[in-house]
Amino acid sequence: MPAPAPEHRLRRAWTRRGPLACLLWPLSLAYGALAALHRGLYRLGWRRATRLPVPVIVVGNVVAGGAGKTPTTLALAAQLRARGWHPGIVSRGHGRRSTDTRAVESGADPRDVGDEPLLLRRRADVPVFVARRRADAGRALLARHPEVDLLLCDDGLQHLALARDVELCVFDARGVGNGWLLPAGPLREPWPRAVDLVLWTEPAPAAQLVRTQAAPDDRRVFASVRRLATHALRADGTRVALASLRGQRVTALAAIARPEAFFDMLRDAGLVLAAKLALPDHDPLDAITPAPDPLLPLVCTEKDAAKLWRRHPEAWAVPLELDLPAGLVEALVARLQSRQDPATTLNCDRT
Repeated sequence: MPAPAPEHRLRRAWTRRGPLACLLWPLSLAYGALAALHRGLYRLGWRRATRLPVPVIVVGNVVAGGAGKTPTTLALAAQLRARGWHPGIVSRGHGRRSTDTRAVESGADPRDVGDEPLLLRRRADVPVFVARRRADAGRALLARHPEVDLLLCDDGLQHLALARDVELCVFDARGVGNGWLLPAGPLREPWPRAVDLVLWTEPAPAAQLVRTQAAPDDRRVFASVRRLATHALRADGTRVALASLRGQRVTALAAIARPEAFFDMLRDAGLVLAAKLALPDHDPLDAITPAPDPLLPLVCTEKDAAKLWRRHPEAWAVPLELDLPAGLVEALVARLQSRQDPATTLNCDRT
């Protein structure tokens, strides 16, 4: 079993104010000063955010690493399409080797567009563009797809250069961790801070609920639970019921922020994890050490599949699903309405 990656050791340190977190705390003061300066430049008008001609919804979080942003974005895109909207998705494309502004096609190389944008394009079936500046991605998407009437920004809560109409902050069971800024804690910016909506994608410990409820009174908080899909699929499109792998010894691979969360879900589904490969988030998976046992089925996250299938097309990818709670989309669209000119008020249901 490989030793935990430094990234994962640091994430464990962020759960409490222990020796390592205390050692890094002075650095968090410098990080906080730079973050405050960044926000202040926009607040004072010395830097201006780009306003796009359609509403923008940012789905982000205040902690480092994934908290369920991509499943939430997928679920939102599906809900909005069902209501008659024509959403598009923009992203920075974290971890990609390219730096240009480009459309994400379903057959793209994840190294060129990023693993999460490629997953969004394949699952959401809506236009997806990536760019270093999300506003550039939005402009390019709208120029190519004039039918798009709303943009979802996957991540980017701290990317103030893009003006937004609604901010949805996503939390998982970690909440705000030890409550300290990077690198002493997981926070990208001080919390609490004003956002429009909060979504919990995992059950939260009572202590974390207290920390995240210390926020403006007008916040709407919702809860859902991420879960594994009931099927797994291979590169050639073969699809089987996840239950068919129950009781089997498998090798589980995850290159995400919290691999153990995926491993726990596989165990809960009845799979026997004979080996676990926990890799850094967005790892390119060009060389996996140690190599997976060829005698054991290889099971991975759907986000990792596009990269892993290049070398291991036999691997089973298990999608993550999330059902948005009743009322969240209504609350979101109501906030869009409140930000529009009365003459151009958006309808809650466009069907």
